[in-house]
Amino acid sequence: MANSPLSLLLLFYLIPFSNAHHPRFKFTTSHLLASNPNIFFSPTTFFEVTRPIPLPKTQQCSQLLLQHDFGYTYGKPPATSYYTPPSCLTQTPSRIVLEWHATCQGRQFDRIFGVWLGGVELLRSCTAEPRPNGIVWTVRKDVTRYTSLFYENSTFAVHLGNLVDSTYTGVYHVNVSVYFYFDQKRPYRQSGQYHIPAFSSPADLVMPISRSLPLNDGLWFLIQNSTDIQSKEISIPSNAYRAVVEVYVSFHSDDEGWYINPPNDYISKNNITGLPGNGAFREVTLRLDENVVGAVWPFTVIYTGGVNPLLWRPITGIGSFNLPSYDIEITPFLGKLLDGKPHKFGFGVTHALDVWYVDANLHLWLDQKSSKTKGTLIKYEAPEYATSVVSKFRGLDGKFKTEADRIICSAGWVESSYGKISSYVAQELHFKNFMRFKGNGSIQLVNQTIQASSSTYAEDSFTVIYTEELQQYFPLYLYSGTADKVGDTYSLVSELSLGFDQKQVIGEKGGMGFRFGSLTNLQTAQGNMKVKGNLVTSGVGSTQQVYKYEGTDGCYFRNVSSRNYTILFDKSEDSCTNLGRWGAFNESVPIRSSYAKGD
Repeated sequence: MANSPLSLLLLFYLIPFSNAHHPRFKFTTSHLLASNPNIFFSPTTFFEVTRPIPLPKTQQCSQLLLQHDFGYTYGKPPATSYYTPPSCLTQTPSRIVLEWHATCQGRQFDRIFGVWLGGVELLRSCTAEPRPNGIVWTVRKDVTRYTSLFYENSTFAVHLGNLVDSTYTGVYHVNVSVYFYFDQKRPYRQSGQYHIPAFSSPADLVMPISRSLPLNDGLWFLIQNSTDIQSKEISIPSNAYRAVVEVYVSFHSDDEGWYINPPNDYISKNNITGLPGNGAFREVTLRLDENVVGAVWPFTVIYTGGVNPLLWRPITGIGSFNLPSYDIEITPFLGKLLDGKPHKFGFGVTHALDVWYVDANLHLWLDQKSSKTKGTLIKYEAPEYATSVVSKFRGLDGKFKTEADRIICSAGWVESSYGKISSYVAQELHFKNFMRFKGNGSIQLVNQTIQASSSTYAEDSFTVIYTEELQQYFPLYLYSGTADKVGDTYSLVSELSLGFDQKQVIGEKGGMGFRFGSLTNLQTAQGNMKVKGNLVTSGVGSTQQVYKYEGTDGCYFRNVSSRNYTILFDKSEDSCTNLGRWGAFNESVPIRSSYAKGD
């Protein structure tokens, strides 16, 4: 096992705990800069490349929700404050933006954190890793879909489990604010405004499917193995006509790098101890009264200390500052939920290792002209996912191919003051992971794709009133090679390509009309470093990213590159007319690594 990534991963268990997870992959780099005169300059600004939120050019009001210093907060209760709606909410906002602003100085690992209002999660994120001269970063998230929450008095909570000692000195100084924007020309249509149900406007009620305060952790559920099902009983209002479950997911400890985990037989036949296994496939399931009604095959977020931390300075990994959430339409099941009784909403993770953080928000649209709706489930199919694993290895070298497929579909009707509306929902998911070990296990290559599509279709007796199609494609290529291992010192070379592509089409009668959006977001990164224990003693990392969005609500393009805290170039464009002049942008960010030629 000399010079292998397997022995390398075992070394990571020597690092102190981070947010209740073993910090596999974890490194810190701030000590590298102790002799750099630039440490006396201004703090470094970290950022995730994303499209700026379109905002009305009209009045706004804001409110500070929390100001807190997260020092030794691991295993302690979330920081909380009491939220009271601001006086400006006498009118309906057209946009609501949550802003997280933080600074840190010293040395620290990346830490996962969550933000909740009334138990409803608004943001899941990862902190940046600091340097001696300090860092600063800001996350702005559109939280308009949670509009109903901001009209009620409730508890605002943030959990960021951090450790501070003589070595890891970084304290995260955090301000969280909310901004309300008003545009009288085009406010969101509310349910009941017209005699046509509102499907794409913010829900009338958002209910938490999470743990309740007080507790000494986040409000998320902790899922620790493949048989662990965490759930909560909820009774919904009797006049609901649409229901969507929004799922938040993050993975830690043994499963932070689930997509590089080899099968168990490879580990057992090589007599390897302490290395995570269970293969490379993971599925988060949503269960309603024990039945699987939806699934999430999550995007492979790489946190700011992952793979090679020099890759993420100052451009952070896709989704690391604003982890994606996943919507699952459960409207066809309202016929079972509208009986006035509590029903169990649960979550599991197929092949999970310790630990996954999962919770959800239940978005409900209510019939304002009726106190009671009724419905019936007329179709439901959720066969077990189909999977295959092909292994061929001798000793520490070998190949592993894992494939999985899943289809879930349902149909039902709901009768309200809007009439009898039938809805049809389908999910189709495909997973492929090819993994290879070479050089007596000293080199690992992973090539993975996840494809997820979902369809929602609603009609009354006369016509289609709502359609939504969402297609997502998550490619990942990762090369990792170790060499020169002596004791706890070694060299690590990494190269990766990470993509998040999405297309969405929505059509609504009498509401927001026809809309579409297309996003292509691709990062490529290369780096090498010398590591002693968990500290990077020298190295270099560079990242290139191309982000392209086109939709009915505007366009945005950005091409940016960095190398060890320095931006090499940064070009952006928000004109749909001029966007085409950038041409075949994918040519500058190849998927295949030069290290993988001939494989």
